[in-house]
Amino acid sequence: MKNKCKKPLIISLLTLVLLIILIGGFYISTLNFYRAEDNAIQVLAVNIDTIDRRDNIMVFYPEKQMNCNTGLIFYPGGKVENIAYAPLLEKLAQNGITCILVKMPYNLAVFDVNAADSIYNEFPEIKNWFIGGHSLGGAMASSYVEKNTDKLKGLILLGAYPVNNVDIPTLAIYGSEDIKLEKTKLANVDNIVEIVGGNHAYFGDYGDQKGDGKAYISRNEQQAQTVDSIINFINIIRQ
Repeated sequence: MKNKCKKPLIISLLTLVLLIILIGGFYISTLNFYRAEDNAIQVLAVNIDTIDRRDNIMVFYPEKQMNCNTGLIFYPGGKVENIAYAPLLEKLAQNGITCILVKMPYNLAVFDVNAADSIYNEFPEIKNWFIGGHSLGGAMASSYVEKNTDKLKGLILLGAYPVNNVDIPTLAIYGSEDIKLEKTKLANVDNIVEIVGGNHAYFGDYGDQKGDGKAYISRNEQQAQTVDSIINFINIIRQ
């Protein structure tokens, strides 16, 4: 009889121990992420007048004389520190796009797919909204678009593919040396740009990424071509 009573208790204790191990393992894994390099940190230090840091977002503003009616909400790549995308977004801001960089829980956009919902009302001056992201961030941005096409003009994917069929203009940009991206999943995307010599990681400034191909153009060159392609896409859509 005593053994029968102990059995459920033992099962409960083992379940609790397993749960603690799983939670602990997940937490430890979140501490292992790609950190922003010095160049990205320098961008934030130099552009203090045009970059606004808030709780869970960072805003990259264009110069005051520019027409600031277009905004891009950006979801960072999986396990990448969000400020690693500061150089790319600062370049876009120089071209008149207000960029809102989201800080994701545990550096994983999958934990806050609807982060964009809280952003629109903070920027009443923006009339043309775009959303995009890199890698996992791009995939989660496409997931968000599915139920929010009425709020957005277009979707921008960097080293990413849409996880569903979204009825919205979409631009996909990837590097020719990117061996992480499943390019076959871009079959239904109308606007595709291949950056010759680019790879998966060079959209951000966080060093090399495990399992990525080796780029034979510079990070700056890949980002410059990315900015040109995004600006061309936005200009066509918002006409």
